[in-house]
Amino acid sequence: MENVKYIRDPLYGNIKVDGILLDLIETPEMQRLLRIKQLGYTYLVYPGANHTRFEHSLGTFFVAKKMCDALNIDDEVVGIAALLHDVGHGPFSHTLEYLLHMGWGKDHVAITREMILGERVLQDCEHGTPVREVLDRYGVAAEEVTDVLDGKRGHISEMVHGHLDADQIDYLVRDAYYTGVAYGVIDVDRIIQTMKVHEGMVVFEKKGVSSLESMLVARALMYSAVYLHKTVRIAELMLSRAVERAPPFDFSQMTDCELIETLKDMGSYQKDMVLRLKYRNLFKRAFSKAREELLREKLELSVKRETAKEAEDEIAKRAGVPEGYVIVDIPGKDILLSEPRIKRMDVGVESNGEIIPLSRFTPLAHALQQREITEWAVMVCCPEKYRTEVARQAERVLFE
Repeated sequence: MENVKYIRDPLYGNIKVDGILLDLIETPEMQRLLRIKQLGYTYLVYPGANHTRFEHSLGTFFVAKKMCDALNIDDEVVGIAALLHDVGHGPFSHTLEYLLHMGWGKDHVAITREMILGERVLQDCEHGTPVREVLDRYGVAAEEVTDVLDGKRGHISEMVHGHLDADQIDYLVRDAYYTGVAYGVIDVDRIIQTMKVHEGMVVFEKKGVSSLESMLVARALMYSAVYLHKTVRIAELMLSRAVERAPPFDFSQMTDCELIETLKDMGSYQKDMVLRLKYRNLFKRAFSKAREELLREKLELSVKRETAKEAEDEIAKRAGVPEGYVIVDIPGKDILLSEPRIKRMDVGVESNGEIIPLSRFTPLAHALQQREITEWAVMVCCPEKYRTEVARQAERVLFE
């Protein structure tokens, strides 16, 4: 008798898993995701945001399967790729992606690929069967799975890693549900029902445009209200600096708790940052400038993201603040590295036999594409007691 299980999900009800999918869920790589929060420190602002990468991965599999059913595609590799698409995520999800890229020249997508191919094995894999071994046992080529994730399978890949894919649909709906905000409410069924394959690519019927617009608006609002919320960003920056200012170490395979415990033993600065995050004693914004202000006042930043640490130390020195207790945030490159699809919104819409990019079909999509990623071009934060002097010195250092 075939081994079948139904996993209860708060969004989709019972999700059926069997065969290879059941065994993949039991792998150390997938089980590790149960200890990595989907939204990092977002729970400090939205207390309900304690869901993990594991349930998101399961949800992505479910949505991808619905897409396959709608498009009459019978390919188990799609579901496998959807389930495994996040196994390479480091602790606190996207928070440390920039440091991963700077230190090792890799992102979580590259690490996911290595894990699926068996080129990277978790240190404690003796307590379970690695992903690659499970794939081999069922006769599934690991390269076929990574080809889907790498975008090499045309419309098959688009369902898992495209402009509008199962991954994004699930994280928008799931993150909205757990944070309690209404922005991520989208008509998933309608979007999937209007999907079709045209000349090897996934496009949408004209009647689905309003649902697509709704999803794009939801995504834009979720980024500003949740993913890039000022307080969440400050917490993430504090963790990033604790890692940056520690002796180099490989955190890529750690869970959230393992990283925190490691940092606590690495020095007084790291321990203080960890305790501040634990008890929500966060840095406060001392100074910031929006892009519009910079243009209006004809100001030009004298520092870049790559030289922010030097600027932080200079501001701290001038303000009489201990080193490491001033953080300069110049968002952009690091955010785009953690989620490159922020600026990638176009999907094809079929109209009278012609495929038209959504951004040309509706001005709303084009407007959202031009939207700034964050409300600030530069932000400086520090402990509450230093705010006044740090604000004064920050303006001098950043624009001198």
